[in-house]
Amino acid sequence: MEGLGPEAADPLIWAGLDVVVVLLLLTAALAHAAGLWAARSRSPWPRHRSLLFYLGLICAAAGLLGPIPAAAHTSFTAHMLGHLLLGMIAPVLLVRSAPITLALRALPVHAARVLSRFLRIPAVRVVSHPITAGALNAGGLWLLYTTDLYQVMHVSPLAYAVVHLHIFAAGYLFTASLVGVDSDPHRASMPMRSAVLILFIAAHSVLAKWLYAHPPQGVETGDGQAGAQLMYYGGDAVDLAVLVLLFTGWYAATRPRAAPRQVLGRG
Repeated sequence: MEGLGPEAADPLIWAGLDVVVVLLLLTAALAHAAGLWAARSRSPWPRHRSLLFYLGLICAAAGLLGPIPAAAHTSFTAHMLGHLLLGMIAPVLLVRSAPITLALRALPVHAARVLSRFLRIPAVRVVSHPITAGALNAGGLWLLYTTDLYQVMHVSPLAYAVVHLHIFAAGYLFTASLVGVDSDPHRASMPMRSAVLILFIAAHSVLAKWLYAHPPQGVETGDGQAGAQLMYYGGDAVDLAVLVLLFTGWYAATRPRAAPRQVLGRG
């Protein structure tokens, strides 16, 4: 992409963004480990939850640090790979690790109650509803790729940081609203979540097809088409995984429970 790249701004600013990302990821990793230690006296925390959490951090790190984001300044395909890692794969892994449940177990009683009350305030309930989260997720992508924002984010560190923060946060909220395993007393109904997921898949696929025919300004046709195909097929793969999680969760919650066996005494 001619004219785009981190050299358009002070290299120290871009390096500073990387430092902030590293610190945030390390903080999250250490916080999870501290949560495991604080909750050790209670029932054992499932190991697969911790594995999912750290795999999610690794995917987020791969989308924000190293060769993929470095190449993304000049390669639309690399940018799209980073988008899939940060905005789709990492959120699924982190959501399924149940981070809120671990936090509520690990925090002192007063702090856990504060967190619980915060999660119940109207603003949080609205933004975490599938319709709102889906609109933020799909709408943000359409805004990014159908306006000048894609070009701006590669020359403005602030825009770059805001866009990537939105991609991750919107992806996490949307995934949590559909297949979250943390307790949610206001979880939307199964028909609502199913409908929103289907609409999101449609919006994501239509955008990928549109990008195949209309790559962002400054992106070469071949690179744009390759990136659009990665968005289409990679996004479908992640969406299929979410769909499977949605219906397996619904089945587990609604299947008939086996009646307890009655022990007959001797007459």
